[in-house]
Amino acid sequence: MSSIDTLSVNALRVVGAKIITKAKSGHPGIVLGSAPILHTLFTRFININPEDDKWFDRDRFILSAGHGSCLLYELLSLSGFGLSIDDLYNFRQKGSITPGHPEYGHTKGVEITTGPLGQGIATSVGMAIAENHMASKFNKNDIKIINHYTYVLCGDGDLQEGITQEAISLAGHLGLNKLIVLYDSNDVQLDGDVNLANTENVKGKVEAMGWNHILVKDGNDCDAIAEAIKEAQKSETKPTMIEIKTIIGYGAPNSGESSVHGKPMPEEDIVKLIKNLEYPYGDMDDFPSEVKEFYMTNVKERGYKVCSSWNEKVNQYRISYKEDYKDLEKFMYDGYSLNELDGIPTWDKTMQPATRDVCGKVLDYLSAKLPNIMGGSADLTASTKVKGADGIYGQSNPLGRNIKFGVREHAMAAIANGITLHGGMRGFCSGFFVFSDYLKPAVRLAAIMHLPTVFMFSHDTVCVGEDGPTHQPIEQLTMFRSMPNTNVIRPADAKEMSAAMVYAFKNKKDPVIITSTRQGLPTLDNTKEEGLEKGGYVVYKPSKKATYTIVAAGSEVALAIDAAKKLEEDGIYATVVSMPSFYLFDLQSEDYKKSIIPDKSKTFALEMGSTLSWYKYANVVKGIDTFGSSMPLKYIFDYYGFNVDGVVADFKKGFNL
Repeated sequence: MSSIDTLSVNALRVVGAKIITKAKSGHPGIVLGSAPILHTLFTRFININPEDDKWFDRDRFILSAGHGSCLLYELLSLSGFGLSIDDLYNFRQKGSITPGHPEYGHTKGVEITTGPLGQGIATSVGMAIAENHMASKFNKNDIKIINHYTYVLCGDGDLQEGITQEAISLAGHLGLNKLIVLYDSNDVQLDGDVNLANTENVKGKVEAMGWNHILVKDGNDCDAIAEAIKEAQKSETKPTMIEIKTIIGYGAPNSGESSVHGKPMPEEDIVKLIKNLEYPYGDMDDFPSEVKEFYMTNVKERGYKVCSSWNEKVNQYRISYKEDYKDLEKFMYDGYSLNELDGIPTWDKTMQPATRDVCGKVLDYLSAKLPNIMGGSADLTASTKVKGADGIYGQSNPLGRNIKFGVREHAMAAIANGITLHGGMRGFCSGFFVFSDYLKPAVRLAAIMHLPTVFMFSHDTVCVGEDGPTHQPIEQLTMFRSMPNTNVIRPADAKEMSAAMVYAFKNKKDPVIITSTRQGLPTLDNTKEEGLEKGGYVVYKPSKKATYTIVAAGSEVALAIDAAKKLEEDGIYATVVSMPSFYLFDLQSEDYKKSIIPDKSKTFALEMGSTLSWYKYANVVKGIDTFGSSMPLKYIFDYYGFNVDGVVADFKKGFNL
């Protein structure tokens, strides 16, 4: 280990500690303990180019332990990503580009928003899947055009999350050999020693799940860390976890103790840190010039050369493999479109398919149009009808696009996000709507990142029937509709479902959730694509001027129309609005929204789920605010009053008619 390595690592430690102390907030423990790990990775291995930070074949680095963001910002600053020393000392402050946890799209060089432990590891599996699939599709014997690694830094807490176990299990099964996890193993977490909560054999566990395990006994030995990474890179059939034994808060007076995890160091402790590290530039707040020069040479300049070499490969590839290059370009620059929809499945009013069946058939069609979409279901393909194309993805068929996630909902959504985040591809996944509770954190991160991952959930109401309340969603629509940047679409029939699917895969911003029915639905006369894209639109007008509006979504739209016709017999005239997407409706002009729902006080909403979200548009709401009950489908509508007579009676009662 060279003297410049020692100086650089200690500079990262001291400057990081000062940044956190100035902010009066942050996590010095990981900065002080993990500095040698990430210094080694950045200066000897990772291929990134700040001049072209979206260079397609760059290595991806995921800070799964997102509370270590200060260390990441230091590395990005030294590597030329435009973070000044003032930016670093503005850590965690209002309006800064160095927020408390890494934020994708906010800070140049940050590949993913992290903070909730485990999400980074799970998302990295999706990135590694995308790299492996594209490498298998485009690489030639003489030109490896897709050839990069996905590196992750995690800690003890990351490995305790359930999502991590699911993700590691699937990654091992799939043999994602370009995935390398650097495990900062310091045996301490926020509440005390790890052995107070966890005494498992990490080596035995990950090896049992199909991973290599490499142990580095001294986390301060950059050369030993480098040798471990070199060994991991040689793996041909397995992902690798490198367990690196470190000391949390190394050099601080309370090093090795849980108190150093998330508490800024007092000034006097920083003085002791500088002394303990024998750091010669303790009076400086900036990095020494020789450290800056070392990073410029060994990260920025090295990365620039690798990027330039790759660009030359691309030019050669373009000449030698013209047709493949055309497809590669479309993958890399999102060049596939859905402008022409010839041959898309259609439905007429004689058909009454369940919208889950429509979802599956349209997805098959779209998969042929869009070779860059990839995903699958959580062991529910036969029920959700959602699967990827070209066979099951795996070691024997890396060109397959159907991922068998197994019963791993927690990790599934994060992996789909990782496929999308990688670039070149779009991830999707599916399950029963009630089990969206398991994967909600990953949907939330997709929303924070404005990531257009597609989530398709079937069995969207109590009409699941005999499976009972554990399988019957009630509050889930309200939960996701309340989530910022999240487009929940609940189609009313086959035509709206088809339009929703096309919209979802055309969409470039924000996650889309599409829910579907288990039961068959009539194909309605006036549902249409343009209406769905506006979020809400009129699907029924009475014979005389309407005084009231009935607004509904999904399977209840047909019932709303029937109820409006029944009300008309009593001289009560109501327009019916299909509202498949609150998100899209709220984007429309005030004039348009007023034309669809003229008067909230005269509006009645109808949905077989929680009433809460509908009071935004209607003063009177009919829904289900209790958990469901097990019974055959034929009894459900009468049991909950979701029949024409029940709706008419509640309508009249609600408006005192």
